[in-house]
Amino acid sequence: MSDSALRLVVVAAGLSVPSSTRLLADRATDATVRQLRHSGREVDLRIIELRDLAREIADNLVTGFPAAELREAIEAVTAADGLITVTPIFSASYSGLFKSFMDVIDKDALTGCPVLIAATGGTARHSLALEHAMRPLFAHLRAVVAPTAVFAATEDWGSTGDASGGLAIRIARAAGELADLMTSRPVPERAAADTVVPFEEQLAALGIGRR
Repeated sequence: MSDSALRLVVVAAGLSVPSSTRLLADRATDATVRQLRHSGREVDLRIIELRDLAREIADNLVTGFPAAELREAIEAVTAADGLITVTPIFSASYSGLFKSFMDVIDKDALTGCPVLIAATGGTARHSLALEHAMRPLFAHLRAVVAPTAVFAATEDWGSTGDASGGLAIRIARAAGELADLMTSRPVPERAAADTVVPFEEQLAALGIGRR
């Protein structure tokens, strides 16, 4: 991986295999990667299936210590230059598995991180969950959420599993917004506290000899 490659991490909270949630995640990922490569940027892609981490997430909530695979997933998310997050909608909100994973992320770790939010549900009436549940969640975490949220109802998928009509347009728009946020995000400066200056050098800079 090139040092200049952008780290794109996808969090999919689908419960079944195959799932429309993972399908939407894949479509949003493909569109975002195309946009980034079109702008001349390399992409380091990581896809996290939360269903594979369900037991470790539950254990972590009880013990406070993540097992190896969950720790790697947390590190990938917190080091990302951009996130795509996709959850099924249950009871007018994100899934419990999705929320449980977000609960093990440090509350300050996603500050300034560009995020594309997306969700799936049986009917379009569940789409408002993106605005009253997911967007406030990431606002609380001080992430930068792309303006276009993507909701996919069962009727939005073609017979071959392709995004059709308005869904394809929303995916393309959201992917473009995420790519723009990722490429325009300033490189975080190394904190001054990370650099330790030896005491002798500090004295020399002040013109003081050590006694």
